[in-house]
Amino acid sequence: MLGTNPQPRSAAVPSPSWNAASTGLDVRLAARRGALDTHTSGFASAHVQGNLVILPEALGRDFLRYCQANPKPCPVLAVSEPGDPAIPSLGADLDIRTDVPRYRVWRHGELVSEPTDIRDLWRDDLMSFVIGCSFSFEHALLAHGIPLRHITRGHNVAMYRTHLQTTPEGPFHGPMVVSMRPMSPADAARATEITSRLPQVHGAPVHVGDPALIGIADIGRPDYGDPVEILPGEVPVFWACGVTPQAAIAAARPDFCITHAPGAMLVTDLLNSELAA
Repeated sequence: MLGTNPQPRSAAVPSPSWNAASTGLDVRLAARRGALDTHTSGFASAHVQGNLVILPEALGRDFLRYCQANPKPCPVLAVSEPGDPAIPSLGADLDIRTDVPRYRVWRHGELVSEPTDIRDLWRDDLMSFVIGCSFSFEHALLAHGIPLRHITRGHNVAMYRTHLQTTPEGPFHGPMVVSMRPMSPADAARATEITSRLPQVHGAPVHVGDPALIGIADIGRPDYGDPVEILPGEVPVFWACGVTPQAAIAAARPDFCITHAPGAMLVTDLLNSELAA
């Protein structure tokens, strides 16, 4: 069921094939050959990462309108042609069926499996939507000297369902999901300024401070990802998250849908430096 966190997997160990200096293609090829099956936080730091939603064409128009109505959690980077596993605008050598480290398969709104390859599930009517990811703005934060504890510890980012509601479109509706990074107040102010210039990857935070004000009862128990310690003098900083569509999918209950597993992103050939508004 959505809202339960799968059993934690050990953090991926950086190797010459996938680390902060990797290209997007390096990471995609590692996923394609089955060598990388967990989160992509901290990998290919110069490259844009994306959340993934794959839906039948019959639902594609409603989902695109949902994303357009909710640009903070669902900024669309690219949409594929029906039945085409390639998305040339994101990478010349890109196969959406194999190049995400781990997928989630949904039937009637229920999570049924988490495969690493979806070629056997592919259909001619499927459309892929790639949505901006906060892992992309992390590169800008690190470049400005703002530390990110989940990266230094090799963990996935912490993500939470909130009581903030998205704007419904067609069958799609539900709560906003947010990602959280603890920071000093000074770093939080700088991070807000930096990410406000990156609307294609969620832009500025949606909340800073008391998690209860956005419906998070226990900051130590994220709904997705890994918990991260908040040290004395730090504040939690929350950004809209591209896992939000998974909550909308659970609410819409489509017969069939595929997404990325939280934190296991599609790494593209686009450069984060190209995103600044």
